[in-house]
Amino acid sequence: MTSFAPITAAVADRTAVLTLNRPEPMKAWTPVVAREVRAAVAAGRDPEVRAVVIAGAGRALCAGGAVTAMGPARPAAPPPGGLHRALTPSFRAETRAGHGNAMGDVLAGTSGLVGIAEINRPPHNFFDKELIGALAEAFDGFVRQGMRAILLCAAGKNFCAGANFSRPASDTVGAADDRGTDHLYRHAVRLFRCPLPVVAAVQGGAIGGGLGVAMVADFRVASESTRFSANFNRLGFHPGFGLSVTLPRVLGPQKAALLLYTGRRITGTEAHAIGLADVLAPPERLRETAMALAAEIAQSAPLAVQSTRATLRGDLADRVAAATDHELAQQEVHFATADFQEGVRAMAERRLPHFEGR
Repeated sequence: MTSFAPITAAVADRTAVLTLNRPEPMKAWTPVVAREVRAAVAAGRDPEVRAVVIAGAGRALCAGGAVTAMGPARPAAPPPGGLHRALTPSFRAETRAGHGNAMGDVLAGTSGLVGIAEINRPPHNFFDKELIGALAEAFDGFVRQGMRAILLCAAGKNFCAGANFSRPASDTVGAADDRGTDHLYRHAVRLFRCPLPVVAAVQGGAIGGGLGVAMVADFRVASESTRFSANFNRLGFHPGFGLSVTLPRVLGPQKAALLLYTGRRITGTEAHAIGLADVLAPPERLRETAMALAAEIAQSAPLAVQSTRATLRGDLADRVAAATDHELAQQEVHFATADFQEGVRAMAERRLPHFEGR
């Protein structure tokens, strides 16, 4: 069973069972309970769930409204941008949900004190501002739920292949004249500002911006078959997603420059040797190993862990924010070049690019 704040949720035989889990004070109805129940019932729109049963733990189903929690009546505002799906309990988050699930691009659930965020655009998990925004919403939700660590994982063949360049760049990161809160890199900075330690289970490829997503994590668990590549320069444009800060921070400036200039692809074994991957695991036990590490971190004192993490990271989030501003400015210049067009074309045609410096 997977726990979600004041309710628990489980699925069996295509029936979702939601149990009000506040035995004291007799499952009194509060705005928090109402919000969680609404979210959970919305999750029941999963095509594999045919019925939803609401039950109560303890000796009463619900004792009515908690008077101390009541305030002036006001209509509930809908969540912005539909990203409430990222905070909706995923009944199948621990069992490889993600094929045709109506819950959207990010599946969020919990196991004990670990929040589980699963990127859900298989097989390659290309990102855009909506997906990164949903991931940031999930991270924020784990903080509100009192989680102590986060497992970041992905459905499908690859962890994240970055941006889909068959689409215009403005569709992926946002319009060139939009530097506001809805830009992809603004949502990326939100991930770095999350106070909880993050463990990433990286299967398949973490390519381009997908490597940037993996670098959000404090620790990366990979297998021998995992592939990492910062392939931006090979495509004809400046690196993004804060990699100009995060990669040198982990690898040192020389190794980071080598990966960035060449765009070379390295294996999980090579990544482990240079410190890009922290743990190597068999492919079939990758997520299990990452989950075990997150759970081990969650056993430590949460205030101490978060304080230690803040000390070690320092102003990392601020530096990523400044770096993404610069990265975006450079990318906008390069997106208009012939070299960028050639890089994308060469990638689609599976050949070496022929750049002319224009």
